[in-house]
Amino acid sequence: MKFEIRIGDKPSTVELEREAAQWKISVDGQSLAADAVEVSPGVFSILLDGVSHEVRVASAPGGTLRILSGMEEFSAEVVDSRLWRGRRHGGLEAAGRQPVVAPMPGKVVRVLRKAGERIEAGEGILVVEAMKMQNEIRSPKSGVVESMAVQEGQAVNAGEILAWIE
Repeated sequence: MKFEIRIGDKPSTVELEREAAQWKISVDGQSLAADAVEVSPGVFSILLDGVSHEVRVASAPGGTLRILSGMEEFSAEVVDSRLWRGRRHGGLEAAGRQPVVAPMPGKVVRVLRKAGERIEAGEGILVVEAMKMQNEIRSPKSGVVESMAVQEGQAVNAGEILAWIE
């Protein structure tokens, strides 16, 4: 499989090929041996050329991905002409009642919205601090904050429901 991706402002070509129990990865023509296992939702243990990495991946507004590896955070996007055509007509939003979940374990340091408030897709709901970084958690859809399941100072686990948007 061949993908055109963009990490930050840097475009790259990534080729993936499964060989027995490992993945053969080529990034801009440079080959890497890799083994990846999803240890929990959105959390991967990746062995790249003999070096172990824990990588956390979460969806972000606009079809991008937020990737945390060690103390570094990246924004990534798979560039696909079919997806691009769809975005020109406005981004797709989640439909129906949607949970807002913690992408990683951490501590709620700020609640930005209250139950009953109107919110637009991509607007911040709360801020979670993890690994000494503050991460704004955003709404997956436009609607009303139905309920907040957490409060400032509360510790949260990855995958824990933080709020519901109706």
